[in-house]
Amino acid sequence: MILVGILLLLLAVLGTPLFAIIAASALIGFARADIDMMIVPMEIFRVSEIPVLIAIPLFTFAGYILGESNAPRRLVRVSNVLLGWMPGGLAVVALFVCALFTAFTGASGVTIIAMGALLFPAIAEAGYREQFNLGLITTSGSLGLLFAPSLPLILYGIIAEQSVDDLFVAGILPGALMLVLLSLWCMREGRFVHTRKPRQRYAGREAYSAIRESIWEIPLPIIVLGGVYSGFFAVSEAAVVTVLYVLVVEVLIYRDIPIRRVPKIMRDSMILVGGILIILGTSLASTNYMIDQQVPMRLFELVTTHITSKLSFLILLNIFLLALGMMLDIFSALVIVVPLILPIAAGYGIDPIHLGMIFLANMQIGYCTPPVGMNLFIASYRFDKPIMLLYRSALPFLAILLITVLIITYWPWLSLVLVR
Repeated sequence: MILVGILLLLLAVLGTPLFAIIAASALIGFARADIDMMIVPMEIFRVSEIPVLIAIPLFTFAGYILGESNAPRRLVRVSNVLLGWMPGGLAVVALFVCALFTAFTGASGVTIIAMGALLFPAIAEAGYREQFNLGLITTSGSLGLLFAPSLPLILYGIIAEQSVDDLFVAGILPGALMLVLLSLWCMREGRFVHTRKPRQRYAGREAYSAIRESIWEIPLPIIVLGGVYSGFFAVSEAAVVTVLYVLVVEVLIYRDIPIRRVPKIMRDSMILVGGILIILGTSLASTNYMIDQQVPMRLFELVTTHITSKLSFLILLNIFLLALGMMLDIFSALVIVVPLILPIAAGYGIDPIHLGMIFLANMQIGYCTPPVGMNLFIASYRFDKPIMLLYRSALPFLAILLITVLIITYWPWLSLVLVR
């Protein structure tokens, strides 16, 4: 069995698709345990019966439509007009715009590529230091994973068998804490900028023009998030409303996207969705095998032998998840690791909703953590800057995000007060 494990690891290193590795491990495990291997395709089929599953392709498609349209440019303009007069106003705009964009697209790399082209030159022109600018865009690229309708939140709810609606509500305060602390840092930087360049004045006529230009897009987060948080929409219903609204606005009203391009955008978005779903299906089969062989219970016994306190477990969990976030994309990490740590965390009395906030907050930081955080390399390529400069630029923002992760981890009330 050890040789099989080494072979599978070698295949993974050589680039074999993750779903094939997971499916192979499940099939080999069931074969060794004399269990009918038909359970693997049965588990893959069972994914289609999960009610909330329809939200994943719909929200992904809506995010791709928004990314291909001029919505990011209009969103930046209206946000800058309304908030740009504040100390650090444009930097704060970047935080909120990137968080909103990531929440709808579910992919931090897409945010850096799409929003970076708009925000990086605008922030540089406003007089901010290049190092601050790079750190801001790089770390902002993963903000928003704790806000509805984030795909990782939906996926965690499916895997952990928790209410996605509760997860959406639970993410409000932890996500808001991250934005507030980072905004304070941006306002501090803005004070130094405004000693060199005059602060942008609020212009009522420009604000009216920007709002009028974005009049059809401004209601989108209000309708979707308000509907979900108020309980008026189920998650799947909110996904349908989002797609219909985005299609009508971007294709028919603004006409940013010709109708003939919609099938291509749909195909591109479904490639991502297909990868997520097939990994999810095979991981459910693998999880069943691990439960059948009592792997989580054995892991729990092993952990409790060496770690007796909840505090020590949480410290090690944070370190492990930060390292995981540097090496794996968030979707792979969710389907592989959550089934293993969920019963262990439950043994220490950690609420599954709280665990979800800890998991996603750490993974969000892992994207930007040296030496191998994915966002660092994407930003280095996008802005044609040395990777070492990206490392230095991200450190102040990472320090602030680490403080928020510690607060989220050791103050469960923040994640649970709105749902428990």
